[in-house]
Amino acid sequence: MNYGVLPADRYKVINRTILSEVDKENLLYFYAPVIGPIAVYLYLLLWQDLQKEDESKVYIHHRLMNILKCNAKTLKEAREALEAVGLIKTFVREGNVLEYIYELYSPLSASEFFAHPILNTVLHNALGDEEYKNLEKKYTKKKYNHDGFIEITKKMDEVFKVENTVSSSNIKEKINGETKLTSSIDYDLILDSIPKNTLSDKAFNKRTRELIDNLSFIYNLDTLKMIELIRKSINEFGMIDKDELRTSAQKYYELSSGSLPTIVYRTQPEYLKKASGDTTLRGKIIAMFENISPYDFLKAKNKGASPANKDLKLVEHLLVDLKLTPAVVNVLLDFCLRKNNNKLTNSYVETIAAQWKRADLKTAEEAMQFAEKEHKKSIKKMSPKEKNEAIKPAWFDKEIKEEEASSEEQEELTNLLKEFK
Repeated sequence: MNYGVLPADRYKVINRTILSEVDKENLLYFYAPVIGPIAVYLYLLLWQDLQKEDESKVYIHHRLMNILKCNAKTLKEAREALEAVGLIKTFVREGNVLEYIYELYSPLSASEFFAHPILNTVLHNALGDEEYKNLEKKYTKKKYNHDGFIEITKKMDEVFKVENTVSSSNIKEKINGETKLTSSIDYDLILDSIPKNTLSDKAFNKRTRELIDNLSFIYNLDTLKMIELIRKSINEFGMIDKDELRTSAQKYYELSSGSLPTIVYRTQPEYLKKASGDTTLRGKIIAMFENISPYDFLKAKNKGASPANKDLKLVEHLLVDLKLTPAVVNVLLDFCLRKNNNKLTNSYVETIAAQWKRADLKTAEEAMQFAEKEHKKSIKKMSPKEKNEAIKPAWFDKEIKEEEASSEEQEELTNLLKEFK
């Protein structure tokens, strides 16, 4: 139900996380351009209501309206904006007056915000290219030269002796809420526009609605356009074929804009990159995976030719639907191309991608180590002849010195490095 807010309705705030002064800065720099100043101010007021406790006193909404100098409609819109980006969750109980509970969650950190495929896009649209780049520059991690230095950092067990293990499962931790998209789709209009005998009552389940909302946001589709695409995606059982709907949305976007969403051009977030200074061939390959976008990686693999649309659609699927990071996608593409005779077969790539997603791989180095481990497992099952013929990427093995690389491998690395030098 769509609950409104009256001045006499009560509310209480519950803290579900750890809030710090840094969170306030992140609210102003990252969230304010997206959700607006009133929503940010509302969040800060709810935070203030906690008075450093986990639970606030009971207040009425007239207090919030008075402080914010806004009406009930504006207050409700501000609250919904906070809900949409995962800063609060709202619960309500009916009675003589409505009673609300507002659960507060932490804002994303700068690195998390830049890595988020949807919030990052909205922020870029809100700020414009120049201001966005200025903000990104402000938070870019500085790199320091460690040449000539040896790391002597002690490990925990080298300094402390632990006698027993203490459980800390009840200790509060920093929690980010779920980011939600405010739907711009009129589902009543969709239902009225599609003959009831062609659509199952179960067609618009939660997952289907989430997909429709995501597609409408990513590809800038309104309700009327979505109706047209949904009509083409209804199968013989009266259900919406999600793959068909996704493909139709991609095709429409390409025809109308001439390109794919900018996510295929993004590189690995700074906080997920390896510290610089590794001059081995393997270190250079890791740096390449981290500093080149999947689009430019495929372009380099194609010897400068633009990647095929079907390959870019596959990349978009890996980044948007599976939420793999750009560097992991690059490792995956390189691994699959080497193992599959330079072909990107969707079923082959998606099978490996699903496994990597379940393994929760975030960095290039993690992906490379995982690929090596799985390759060694498969090698054990091969015959001697198959082992000799088995193809593996140049970056396999723990430490590869430049002089140990074959001329072919060295040439491949050099060509790839040209793309981001």
